[in-house]
Parts: sequence; structure tokens; C-alpha cells
Amino acid sequence: MTYGARLSNSFHGEWELYVITDLMSYDDWPEHSFGQTGPIPTLQERADALAQLGFVLADDAGWEWQERPTGVMDRVELLASADVWRKGGAS
Repeated sequence: MTYGARLSNSFHGEWELYVITDLMSYDDWPEHSFGQTGPIPTLQERADALAQLGFVLADDAGWEWQERPTGVMDRVELLASADVWRKGGAS
């Protein structure tokens, strides 16, 4: 089963990664805080965080970036997403 991983800068600007699973509440989704506002976590740091959460990137998956502006003079929120699998269980 494929899940969606998300990397975003939180309201306070710190980078966090979470995996959207079949659990009903977002409070129960696996998550990892990088505890930093910059720079953006590297590909290896993201892979390590996913591994700690029990996931790996799906075959041929890459991170896709989006900007979420809240207004022309406001800070832009960045969001990256990628397809992931549970470790040891492709598809």
C-alpha cells in the first residue's frame, strides 16, 4: 500500500515530516520534527527520518514541491510530498 509523506514548514517555521496513513486522526500519523527552520532537510535527512518512522520512498518516487502563499506580503509556506511504502512491504 502506498502512503503520502509530507514535508512542511510548521506554523513556527520548523521543518516537519509526517506520513498520511489509514489512521483516522492526523494526531496519530507518524511524524518527525527536524527542529530547525533552515536549511530545508536534505534528501538523506528525509530518508533517515522516513526510516525512523518505518517507511521508505516508493520506487521511482521523488519529492514534489508546492508553495502555499497566504497573501502577497505574507510568508510563503512550502510543502513537499512523496509516495512512500512501509519498510519491508512494497506495494
